[in-house]
Amino acid sequence: MKNRYDFVVLFDAQDANPNGDPDAGNLPRVDAETGQGLVTDVCLKRKIRNFVQTTRPDQRIYFGENVVLNRQNQEAYKALDIKDSKKAKQADRDEARAWMCENFYDVRTFGAVMSTEINCGQVRGPAQLSFARSIDPIVASEHAITRTSVTNEKDIEKGRTMGRKFTIPYGLYRAHGFINPFLADQTGFSDDDLELFFSSLENAFQFDQSAARPAGSMAVRGLLIFKHDNQLGHAPSHQLFDLIDVKKKTEIVTPRSFADYEVIIDESSIPEGVTLIRRI
Repeated sequence: MKNRYDFVVLFDAQDANPNGDPDAGNLPRVDAETGQGLVTDVCLKRKIRNFVQTTRPDQRIYFGENVVLNRQNQEAYKALDIKDSKKAKQADRDEARAWMCENFYDVRTFGAVMSTEINCGQVRGPAQLSFARSIDPIVASEHAITRTSVTNEKDIEKGRTMGRKFTIPYGLYRAHGFINPFLADQTGFSDDDLELFFSSLENAFQFDQSAARPAGSMAVRGLLIFKHDNQLGHAPSHQLFDLIDVKKKTEIVTPRSFADYEVIIDESSIPEGVTLIRRI
């Protein structure tokens, strides 16, 4: 890979729970001091993995549901005909690490710690994402729901049981990302992998519908990419991110759609050697 990339992704949620917090009864994640909503980087990576797994059966995913990771590590040793994985030498582990990068999309993209009982080493991935943070504070709404069925025979007389569901009326979120070309060279992350990564970001919520995130309730509204014409780059990431300002329109008091915001880009301050690409 010959280019460095920095990017900003904007997505919104309406009457949905973008990322429930299991430590808070599945309430939408929130910054306790500012009230801004949060979506973790792990959550965003999960969306990308799921999209790749759904749409590209030729691309294997290491961190999947109901997967035993050591079994997948063992595949590398079997493919390379290394007999004793527990006594493997460093050269054998390096070969296993390279095999895992070649055969698992998310390993060569995000990296992985595979130094468990069957040691395939550790990989630093070239693609990294930040937490997403909402532009304005969010309000978590709690909804009581009923179920006409019961779980146990003894509860048949109850007729209905009660539950809770949490959503936010609206939130526009912003996350930052980075593609490290030097790490891409180490893991074999290619330009084709990069295109699949950006495509997955654009469509991250298309196949993620659920009761917590109904169809159309979450959408990527902007993917703005700074492409450097070399590997080192021409400006620090934070300086490029500062050129993009997302704010609520002055006449809007309570935002309820993406149209209530404006995205302002200071294109005149983009350094020479950096190209801004608007994917959305």
